[in-house]
Amino acid sequence: MSETIPSQPATDPAPATPVTPPAPVKAASGNPVGNLISRMTLTQLTLAALVVVFVWQWLDAHYQLNQVQQEVARRLAEVEGSSKANQTLVTQNQELVRELGGKLSLLENKFAETQSQRAALDALYQEMSSSRDQTALADVEQMVLIADQQLQLSANVKAALIALQHAEGRLQRLDRPAFSGMRTRINSDIERLRALPSIDVPAINQQLDKLIVIADTMPLAQDARIQTLHVAAAPSADSAWSRFWRELWQELRGLVRIENTQQAEMPLLSPTQTFFLRENLKLRLISARLALLSRDELSFQRELSSSQAWVNRYFDSKSNEASQALASMQKLASANITLDVPDISGSLEAVRNYRATHERGAR
Repeated sequence: MSETIPSQPATDPAPATPVTPPAPVKAASGNPVGNLISRMTLTQLTLAALVVVFVWQWLDAHYQLNQVQQEVARRLAEVEGSSKANQTLVTQNQELVRELGGKLSLLENKFAETQSQRAALDALYQEMSSSRDQTALADVEQMVLIADQQLQLSANVKAALIALQHAEGRLQRLDRPAFSGMRTRINSDIERLRALPSIDVPAINQQLDKLIVIADTMPLAQDARIQTLHVAAAPSADSAWSRFWRELWQELRGLVRIENTQQAEMPLLSPTQTFFLRENLKLRLISARLALLSRDELSFQRELSSSQAWVNRYFDSKSNEASQALASMQKLASANITLDVPDISGSLEAVRNYRATHERGAR
């Protein structure tokens, strides 16, 4: 910005005649400020004002610059603190992202595993649903086979009947018209088994258990004979002469003894032999029980007959225990434990043939 300074009138540089200073010099010497002002030209005043304005502007600009620098420093400090806080948040976010990434990968693995398990279950379900009839036929065949084995091996009618009823119930739950022929065969075998006479096997086993217990309490024949001799030789209240003559008579009678040589002599057993006699008798009765369970009537009667012979020979048959044991053995020996079991192999063959046909059709 420029200002137009009015120009002074031009004067000659060298006047022709020297001009004497005016008279007011004396008066001005008395006021220095006024003299100075009077001496300054308008240009100098303008320059001085410009210098003052410049200095004031420079000071004001310097002050404002300091204020700006302080504000910038404060802002920079705030920005630095905010940057540190943002860096901390960024670090935390990165850790959280890494943690979430690990969890996400774990979830992906779990999801993939679940998908594979679901696919396996779907395949298994499809396979089971498609082979439901085959599974049912296999179960029915197994149950009919068990029934046939029970009848052939041990003549266990009750177990065979339970197995056949279970097989028929399985076919009934399926409710397939194609299974009606097998159900008819199995129902026919069930009726044939129900028509058989029942054998009270538990009652016979209970009687055999009682005989095993009685075997430990039956008195031996040799013990009964010795006890009889002791009773006959017991002292009485007679006089001394009477006891003397009686003992003499017993001794004379003992010199001569008449026996039947055709009759087997009573065996004398030691305590060890007595123990093994009782144990062997128990083994005979246990063998009879096994023969009962296997429906072996010949072995059952043979074991009971041997047990009766042992009781009659070695034990006191007049005692209550021995007489009770002999009566029970005779009753058991007359019992019929054999059955004419029917043949159910036809039902088994029918189930196997239908299963084989069904498997060929599924292929």
